[in-house]
Amino acid sequence: MRVQVIRAACAATLGLVTSGSAQQHDSHITAIDAYAAKARAEWNAPALAIAIVKNDSVVFAKGYGVLEKGKSKAADENTLFAIGSSSKAFTTASLAMLVDEGKLKWDDRAVDYLPGWQLSDPWMTREIRIRDLVTHRVGLERADYIWEGTDYSRAEVLRRIRHVPVQEGFRLTYGYNNHMFLAAGTIVERVSGTTWDAFVRQRILTPLGMTRSNTSITAFGNDANVATPHQRDGDTAVVIQWKSLDNVAPAGAINSSVGEMAEWVRFQLASGKWQGKQLVSERNMREMHSPQTVIPIGPWFSSLSPVNHQMVPGTNFFMYGLGWFLQDYRGKKVVQHGGSIDGMRALVGMMPDEKLGFVVLTNLNPSSIDEALMFRIFDEYLGGEKRDWSKDMLDRFRGVEQKGRDAIKAAETMRVPNTTPSLPLSGYAGTYSDSANGDAVVTEENGKLVLRLGVFTGDLEHWNYDTFVAHWRLPVPDRAIVTFRLDGSGRPAGLRTLGMAEFRRR
Repeated sequence: MRVQVIRAACAATLGLVTSGSAQQHDSHITAIDAYAAKARAEWNAPALAIAIVKNDSVVFAKGYGVLEKGKSKAADENTLFAIGSSSKAFTTASLAMLVDEGKLKWDDRAVDYLPGWQLSDPWMTREIRIRDLVTHRVGLERADYIWEGTDYSRAEVLRRIRHVPVQEGFRLTYGYNNHMFLAAGTIVERVSGTTWDAFVRQRILTPLGMTRSNTSITAFGNDANVATPHQRDGDTAVVIQWKSLDNVAPAGAINSSVGEMAEWVRFQLASGKWQGKQLVSERNMREMHSPQTVIPIGPWFSSLSPVNHQMVPGTNFFMYGLGWFLQDYRGKKVVQHGGSIDGMRALVGMMPDEKLGFVVLTNLNPSSIDEALMFRIFDEYLGGEKRDWSKDMLDRFRGVEQKGRDAIKAAETMRVPNTTPSLPLSGYAGTYSDSANGDAVVTEENGKLVLRLGVFTGDLEHWNYDTFVAHWRLPVPDRAIVTFRLDGSGRPAGLRTLGMAEFRRR
């Protein structure tokens, strides 16, 4: 709950000095400071950190709350959080550097740099361009389980994408896909001759002075100023384990602090220039911040968030650039990208015409506290009405949660009572496989069925007929329907769960 000096040479009253210019303690900052503290309390977030950039100055950087619920170590502007998909812009910036060097073009065929890589459609394999990889318009199913639910290597995740079906027409509509950013990061490796992690560190993090930022949770070492992830369970926060994103790192593995991410925002607002050196050309900075894919305006894309166009009146467009979302708010262009992973949430945004940017990081997910603060920051600097975004979004969020609970109750009414499994439990045991998602292993243990699906383990409770409920062994209770398909001879032939393709019995 205190403002600290970031690389300070001298201090102003209640302010701090950063490389660039001094933090100002004006009415905007006073209001945002109080509002951030209020929002953290309303959402029951253990920790929250915020930084604001205005006119190439870091005018505010502060942490609130504690690193872990029930403990006393306070968060500050140097606390490390996961930034999740806000990492995507680092991958497109890496590509932009290689474009500037003449080593590739945005519209080169991806397969020319990824020999042997395949999609489920041969024509798409041949025609997909590097630009397509980073604009969410390929048309494949999202298929996040392949990386999220397994410990496959990056190469294996990339290989298995060939088994993911096409969901929409190629380049016809917006469809978020993390796998394509993994492919883009792999192209960075093939062209540069070094790993994506090393390239980002050497070409972006180090030059910008982001020395504690990293691309893997394995880099934390003994660093004591690291936030602990928490998952929202009703109105409470429950501690969960850090999620490794190493196998899809170019799509979302960076960890950083608001103090260091503020330098990334300054770099973006300065059109790719840093300390007098043009790290990315102005032309490619404009390209990354320019529309590439149209997103239907309602509902907006926002991971696990209830935000939509009705909540934000006056919105005229919502699009995707190269690693950035683009929209308008109160007549101003906004460039932003959020990040949402297990127990962590991030939002990095800018209003370029106002030379205004911000970073919000929190160790609570799902939540919309980051979006609430984004709009409140914009309201403070644009003047006029200052809406209580935190309250409005929390009310909407609770409504969405209630609809989820109602849907579970409705499913309960569909259950057929007094049925028994078609087979003895041992009859369902076995290994079920899917080309994209791998194996689902069912065993009988102590008179009950247990499902092991990648990194997840669930205890199966009979529901009706050949359908069971998997109670996942997670810190926050969660469950999923598991249905076995029997063949003509009454033997298990397949298994379906989590909305994925059928796992076929081996």
